[in-house]
Amino acid sequence: MNENAQSDEALMQRIQQHDNYAFSILVRRHSDLFYRAAYKMVQNKEEAEDIVQLCFLKIWDRPHIWKEGKGASFKTWFYRVVINQCRDQFKKTKRHVYSDQMESVIDEKEQGDITLIHNEKQSALEKAIMQLPEKQKLAITLCFDEGITNKEAAQIIGVKLKALESLLMRAKENIKNDLYNQGFIEDDKKEKHA
Repeated sequence: MNENAQSDEALMQRIQQHDNYAFSILVRRHSDLFYRAAYKMVQNKEEAEDIVQLCFLKIWDRPHIWKEGKGASFKTWFYRVVINQCRDQFKKTKRHVYSDQMESVIDEKEQGDITLIHNEKQSALEKAIMQLPEKQKLAITLCFDEGITNKEAAQIIGVKLKALESLLMRAKENIKNDLYNQGFIEDDKKEKHA
């Protein structure tokens, strides 16, 4: 049978019957997606890999924790599992993580001015996102980086759709203010009154 022919939910039913092959299909299908989500939260490659691996092992050890028909698709539910594991990791280590990439210095001799400016802007944007409150950062990451619908993102975060839209609006405003303060964008309001 074609690996892509079965839904995640059908694979989970097989995993609940201790089907190793179904588990391997599910892991291959989603490892990269959930790794990216974990990495965005912890900003550490090895830690993100460990978190995703631990979450998949939880599924294998206790496959009945996922209940079909409880309102969320497998993917939405598993995002929540990964996010909760990331939060647990933060609580254990009690630290704030900032990307090493954001702090790296670009060698001007090797990079053209255009690349340098692009990298500075990208770094400033990433830094602005990392400084957002947790729910705003998560909303931006899920909706814009991962391409998840607002409805699914609301389920993952555990808020109503209107609350998610409010989180996105506040996140965008906070990012805009941060980039303005760093000199990467101009204030529209000041330009209109000038």
